[in-house]
Amino acid sequence: MQTLPITDNGNIASANGEPETTHPVLKFLAKLISYLFHPCFVPVYVVLFLVYEHPNMFVGFSPKNKILVVAQAFMMFSFFPIITTLLLKALKFIDSIQLPTQKDRIIPLIASMTWYFWIWHVWRNLPDYPKELVALALGIFAASIIAMLANIKFKISLHAIGVGTMVTFLVTIALQQSLHFAVYLSVAFIIAGLVCTARLISGSHNTFEVYTGFLAGVGAQLIANVVVLN
Repeated sequence: MQTLPITDNGNIASANGEPETTHPVLKFLAKLISYLFHPCFVPVYVVLFLVYEHPNMFVGFSPKNKILVVAQAFMMFSFFPIITTLLLKALKFIDSIQLPTQKDRIIPLIASMTWYFWIWHVWRNLPDYPKELVALALGIFAASIIAMLANIKFKISLHAIGVGTMVTFLVTIALQQSLHFAVYLSVAFIIAGLVCTARLISGSHNTFEVYTGFLAGVGAQLIANVVVLN
């Protein structure tokens, strides 16, 4: 059986062994998907789903309190990590806000770990907040630790970690609750596939970095689920 040729760095190669050239439209779509489902935004999407789409997760919360939960998630998972990265770029601690090298990722990852730990610590001490939300925050914090450790050796895909965490969290919720999650799970898996493919098409990562990232996200969320939900 014929297999796809792979270059030395793990990217897809053409038939003659040279790196495959990608159509500009595909590269544009890959960048668009990477921005839309950036690891800074994926947790907020999951929180929005839990707050406004899940039938009973936040049933006792007033509209004002629901907005507060989403605002907390946005500030800690999106706003502060992005602002930190922009400040680091302005102060010339990093070369690019896209963090193309392992060196560029060190300080942003440490800073993000701080924000993620803080929101997990806050949510776990609010008795009215569902434990599933606490498990999500812990999974993201654990994933950032794994990302930091992996970054010592190679440039693991943070996008793949994000969607790996998302998929595992939603699968866990679906298995524990008697709800019809088929559509939501299908969407989650499609998004995960698109994001991982986009990272390969854009040339930002090779297959090893993407697969390892996804598995790291899965493992981190599984650990969080065991700690919080069991």
